[in-house]
Amino acid sequence: MRSIIVGLISAIALAAPAHAGPVADARGLKVVGHIPGPDGHWDYASFDPERRRVYVSHGDEVLALGVDSGILNVSFAPGDHLHAIVAVPHADVLVTTNSGDNSVRILRASSGALLKSLSVAPDADGAAFDPATGLVMVINGEPGLVTLIDPIAQSVDGTIKVGDALEFGAVDGRGRAFVNIESTGEVAVLDLVHRRVLTRYKLDGCQRPTGLAYVEGRRVISACANNVAKVLDARTGQQIASLKIGPHPDSVLVDPVRHRAFVPTGGDGMLSVIALTGSENDKVIAVIPTHVGARTGAVDPKTGCIYLPTAEFGPPSAPGQRLAILPASFQILVVGNAPARH
Repeated sequence: MRSIIVGLISAIALAAPAHAGPVADARGLKVVGHIPGPDGHWDYASFDPERRRVYVSHGDEVLALGVDSGILNVSFAPGDHLHAIVAVPHADVLVTTNSGDNSVRILRASSGALLKSLSVAPDADGAAFDPATGLVMVINGEPGLVTLIDPIAQSVDGTIKVGDALEFGAVDGRGRAFVNIESTGEVAVLDLVHRRVLTRYKLDGCQRPTGLAYVEGRRVISACANNVAKVLDARTGQQIASLKIGPHPDSVLVDPVRHRAFVPTGGDGMLSVIALTGSENDKVIAVIPTHVGARTGAVDPKTGCIYLPTAEFGPPSAPGQRLAILPASFQILVVGNAPARH
């Protein structure tokens, strides 16, 4: 089992305050660490608070970073064109989505060992754990389907047909879910208990919504491809705010301890910080330089550090193709309030 040990990362993570102040510390955020990893493409990252790990879906491998030990395990578990990695609370279970073989894999969280592979509809992409039902909601983007996985029984527990092209989803913890509809610029509202679509909220002025998060105050934040993020009332769909962000967002990250949301934008290498309480509630309070390509990530709620996978890029191998990732350039950026280390 190969590992990369980064000696400074644990010191950086532990140096970040457990309870940061509201605005001053947000504006003081900066890149404080760079963790090298193997070559390859990546998608979503997630944080496992029980094991103090960041997981990154990295092509056909799950990367697992122990944020306190500084050990990056670059072959924690295999996959097949991985997208999402979900840690099931209070269980030795991870759930991964794999669009390569149209599967959802149930893994042992302690070791990465495969417990079961479940066949699902094509384009298994984003995923989220719903504490109200104990199910993992999996977004099958192209067929417009949501698949519900029982991670303990290791079985498919139903589907919800939404329609159109779906992107990412979030849950409110009460059995209700929200899913970005990329093709129509809407958010679908789902009842996971009764397995049905309740309604759709129109995202006025939003093109191709990607990242989505449910935040305190019963709000949802949706990141749009046309350089805006929309804040909606999750109960009514009414727009609360329209915020300027950078190009190519792919996720909305949440720090519930410090009452912030973050939108990383890979097109310009910036991180927009959104206040979720206080006098600047529902406003962008800081824009932090990160690195071009950093579009997804995960937040450690204990330290407030943000982990963003990215790489260096060169010209595409052929016209119309994505930019080529330069060899030996993949890294996980660490953003925090700690002083920079070299």
